Amino acid sequence: MYSGKAIGLKALGSGLVELVLDLQGSSVNKLDKLTLSELGEAIELVSRPGAGVKGLLISSAKPAFVVGADITEFTQLFALKESEVVEWGRHTHTLFLALENLPFPTVAAVNGLALGGGFELALAADFRILAADARIGLPEVTLGICPGWGGTVRLSRLIGAEAALEWATGGKPQAAKKALELGAVDRIAEDLRAEALAFLKAAADGEHDYRKNRARKQQPIEQTPESPAKLQALAQAYGKKLDPRYPAAGAIVEAVVRHSALPLREALEVETHTFARLAKSDAARALVGLFLSDQAIKKKAKGWAAKGHSVRLGAVLGAGIMGGGVAFQSASSGTPILMKDIRQDALDLGFETASRLLDKQVEKGRLDEAGKRQVLERITPTLEYRNFEQVDLVVEAVVENPKVKAAVLAEVEGLIGGGAVLSSNTSTISIDLLAEHLKRPQQFCGMHFFNPVHLMPLVEVIRGRRTSEAAIATTVAYATAMGKTPIVVNDCPGFLVNRILFPYFNGFNRLLKDGVDFERIDRVMEAFGWPMGPAYLADVIGIDTMVHADHVLQEGFPERMGHDGEPIMDQLLAAGSLGQKNGKGFYDYGVDADGRRSKQPSAAIRALIAEQVRQSAEVSDGEIVQRLMIPLCLESVRCLEDGIVETPEEVDMGLILGLGFPRFRGGALRYIDTLGLETFARQAEAHARHGGLYQLTDDFRARLKAGRNYF
Repeated sequence: MYSGKAIGLKALGSGLVELVLDLQGSSVNKLDKLTLSELGEAIELVSRPGAGVKGLLISSAKPAFVVGADITEFTQLFALKESEVVEWGRHTHTLFLALENLPFPTVAAVNGLALGGGFELALAADFRILAADARIGLPEVTLGICPGWGGTVRLSRLIGAEAALEWATGGKPQAAKKALELGAVDRIAEDLRAEALAFLKAAADGEHDYRKNRARKQQPIEQTPESPAKLQALAQAYGKKLDPRYPAAGAIVEAVVRHSALPLREALEVETHTFARLAKSDAARALVGLFLSDQAIKKKAKGWAAKGHSVRLGAVLGAGIMGGGVAFQSASSGTPILMKDIRQDALDLGFETASRLLDKQVEKGRLDEAGKRQVLERITPTLEYRNFEQVDLVVEAVVENPKVKAAVLAEVEGLIGGGAVLSSNTSTISIDLLAEHLKRPQQFCGMHFFNPVHLMPLVEVIRGRRTSEAAIATTVAYATAMGKTPIVVNDCPGFLVNRILFPYFNGFNRLLKDGVDFERIDRVMEAFGWPMGPAYLADVIGIDTMVHADHVLQEGFPERMGHDGEPIMDQLLAAGSLGQKNGKGFYDYGVDADGRRSKQPSAAIRALIAEQVRQSAEVSDGEIVQRLMIPLCLESVRCLEDGIVETPEEVDMGLILGLGFPRFRGGALRYIDTLGLETFARQAEAHARHGGLYQLTDDFRARLKAGRNYF
């Protein structure tokens, strides 16, 4: 009947036709321009007078139904005028309405995932039959937008406004069972195609009233005298818990409240205009950009991993917080690991840490006791180097001291096979420095995990001058197998993330010496979007760790990362403050009556800082943001220019995944783009007196002159 590059039509007999989604050259179906165009052609064919169609089955030839719209097309879409985005939405609404109003029943047989536009396509059908393991949902909110092809309208009429808002503002895929309970779908099938086809035949024979089912999602939500007040109360309840820096969720709530009582076409107009407004927001551009960057990073890691060897047995040296975390992560992802330490109590602590993390998974129902035992059986604590000749990759995670690390690395190198990869979990120490006394430097690289290992997704894979491509590839493969997102970084002091972070703390130190209170700085930067301000972050990391890393960066980049006088952080350490490690830092830590950690600004540290204040300058909140963000952003620029990583995507994703950079701002380089290079340049020049960290680079000036953004 019809054979396109994304969609095919085939006659099934008795007037039944199957529309098969099968985008050629892609592992998944997505609603790109080609697919939507062919969908229009297919609908026109089956709706022709005399076509004799009595029912339409919509199915997928891929492992998933449709994963959504083609997000790679959003960059161009968002660059259009708002009115043009509205027209884009109307075009697809017209297409889905044509499907929805066919003069015969339609059944969507949903396998795998039906997300975003894919779920909206299924909603346009009269009936939805789901495979038992299928999941459906509207994840658009995670991209800073709302469903744009009828998702909020049809779903709210099927399952009610409150349940629809939970789905659309949460963005999480929903299991088939829950979808059936709420009325979003009509049946769960064990044999999807056979049962969906049987259901369609029954509908075509009049056993299922498709007109009644169709009307359910076309009619306004039933209104009572209490409805307006209930909807307004619902909107207020959501408003209290939504973050205004991520405007999509609030806009979705507002749209559903507005269109719940409207006829279908008017309701779709409300949704379309909401989508168009959100598409033009800075948050949407940043979040869509992050999604595309994440895909690019994962594709790059996949390419590396394909060239590497799989790790059948790993080893970690040091059973401390990091070493225990690495052992847990490796074992949890299915790779056995030897956990070596020189002290039994350290091994016991590392094993106990892994056991506690698994207990939390058991409590949440993600794992049973048998599964916990299986994971723990993959961790072999040892005081000796027994079986190290069988290891494919070693992660050294001992104390952050170059002499200690070098000695441990040289020792273990002689005990592992010649093809095994040796890596160091160092946050700052040069890989080339650590490689100086190794016999096989080509087999050595950095593998920097972030703390806590089980929660932080980023792993920096650091390439030294003599590191082989094969060693990098195997390390990336191991990190990927552990469920992490690896980024390959060239060696330099601080690598990528810490090199960029410490200029931010340098700016913090200067603000403190200008008399700006640390608690106020924390409030301002948390309002800017950071999960915690610099003072609190320093306490969490540990003041001793901060001082050590800062000294490494000062030594590596003395011309711009040096300080005027002794840094405040050094003085805290000299006074015995380690942060949360010993309960004393910028804040004093304790436990409240409910057993929760409490913190109060330290009066002693405020007094210590007051003695170092060189001037009490009037500094606005906006200036606080600029004086911290400019050095961070310019160091991000330098990392890209220096080739520490290859792409802007790697810079920004490193900051998002490793530091918790505000997602709605998209990363440092995208933040510069959003401000505009000219605006950023003016801000930097206004603060140039603060030193080298505030100086624009020649490449930045050339980019500004040429009118080129980073993305």
